[in-house]
Amino acid sequence: MLTATDNSLNYLLDGMQSAAEQDNVTLRDVLEEFGDRSITPFILLASILLVSPLSGVIGVSTFMAILVFILSAQALLGRKRLWLPEFLLNKQMKSAHLHSVVRWLRKPSLFFDRHSGKRLQFMTTGPMRVLTLLMCTILPIGWPFLEFVPFASSTGGATVALFAFGLFTRDGLYVLLGYLAMLGVGVAFYLVFF
Repeated sequence: MLTATDNSLNYLLDGMQSAAEQDNVTLRDVLEEFGDRSITPFILLASILLVSPLSGVIGVSTFMAILVFILSAQALLGRKRLWLPEFLLNKQMKSAHLHSVVRWLRKPSLFFDRHSGKRLQFMTTGPMRVLTLLMCTILPIGWPFLEFVPFASSTGGATVALFAFGLFTRDGLYVLLGYLAMLGVGVAFYLVFF
């Protein structure tokens, strides 16, 4: 079990890789690898999986939407201990898939870890933290409807990942980038459909 308090994305990827030692890995295996930590890293883990090629697999967007919604709602309500229903905890996937996703995410993760710091911290505390967690709770609601549009949920996953990474590392710049991404998607949607 990983016990360090490292706030890096690669630390989280190490934990996912370590959890996938058997042929199949469950969400319970991944959570147990990290022990008793705050909820924010798990929101980050779930959302970055949607930015990976895994998001193209049918059912992943819906599963991650449920997971991010439940996690974000708990963080929003101030829960310190994580709770998930058994059907989510027991959800299995092939460890080989998880290993390939971790490999795919290593380079971008190194970039984000190198370029994070204690900036614009007012964006990660108080009312801004609450607002950001509210956005993380609302955004996944639409993902299941994008299930059959290949990689469409990746945009929402990337936005939530920026929010969660900013909260996790206390770097408000990433939270701000998440809001800008959300605004950009909203403008693009308006221009395309109206």
